[in-house]
Amino acid sequence: MRISLTQFTTLASALIIGTAHADNYSVHYPAPALDRWNYPFNPTPGTRITASTFGNDPLGAEFDNRDGQFVVGFNTNGNIPVGLGAGNYNVTACTIEITYANDFVAEYDPSVDPFTVFLPESDPAYTPDTDLGAPIEIYGTGFRGGFTLANWAETSPFGNGSPLSPSIRNAFALAKNGAGAWVDASNCVRERWTPSPFAVGVIDGLKRGQLVPVGTVMRFELDVARADVQEFLGGALDAGRLRLTISSLTKVVQQGGSFPQFYCRENPLVVATGAGGATLTLEVTTNTCVPADLNCDGVVDAADLTIMLSSWGGTGVADINGDGIVDAADISALLSAWS
Repeated sequence: MRISLTQFTTLASALIIGTAHADNYSVHYPAPALDRWNYPFNPTPGTRITASTFGNDPLGAEFDNRDGQFVVGFNTNGNIPVGLGAGNYNVTACTIEITYANDFVAEYDPSVDPFTVFLPESDPAYTPDTDLGAPIEIYGTGFRGGFTLANWAETSPFGNGSPLSPSIRNAFALAKNGAGAWVDASNCVRERWTPSPFAVGVIDGLKRGQLVPVGTVMRFELDVARADVQEFLGGALDAGRLRLTISSLTKVVQQGGSFPQFYCRENPLVVATGAGGATLTLEVTTNTCVPADLNCDGVVDAADLTIMLSSWGGTGVADINGDGIVDAADISALLSAWS
């Protein structure tokens, strides 16, 4: 069937503007889909009742600098549409909360410390910490060893190789380095750089340097104004799986226990009360377009028709049905999208 340009113009003048395709989502997840104390010598991955975060011995060559990590995961696909493309999710708020499981052990530090405070004191670049404690930080989660966001589970193997070796864990704290590349932030002290966490944990009503009592809620408000945070969250929402890693460089001694511990979802207290496990609150706007909204301005109108005509016989965004050519079938699809 041949459609003349005159017929196109007549049809366009009779069509009315369609609706915008932007939706807002406000979702609260009272419990994670998974959590894991991500530590090489965790004998019960995925079922341990607490998770702790700490660093390694500054003088040691073994283990990651961020040795004890805590992975929390939420599946968003049941509440927020997936597959829209990572750039079509605008996260306006993202808050994670976790709860302390030990009493008056770790000092509260709500600010990022430079890597230099964690160097051995014999290192010329060492600088003393100006406040007590080490911040609890939250990052994205990256994967290696054949694992991806799609197939990593809380019971997956810790890593490939000796558990004493650094940089072998299959799921790790993910951040962008100074060159703008996503990298494993677990060994930032050895690599001599200070990563920017997505957020630092804060505690209402507690002063810097105070010991944290059991049952205290720590809140992470992710810095959604940052492009890297939006990039990570957009990719996670597009897949319907958000995995975040909580870590710290809390200084410890071998067989010592002076580090923060947090409840996991399998903890009997959490199971009995429904409280104490990790939670997630999300505010998201999706910037979506129907395929016929070629300029993605929220309406299917003459502007989209113009784009299609200029692409006639070719390919590209105007090839709505994806058959390799812009033709009458695409015009039909465009017209059917008007309402």
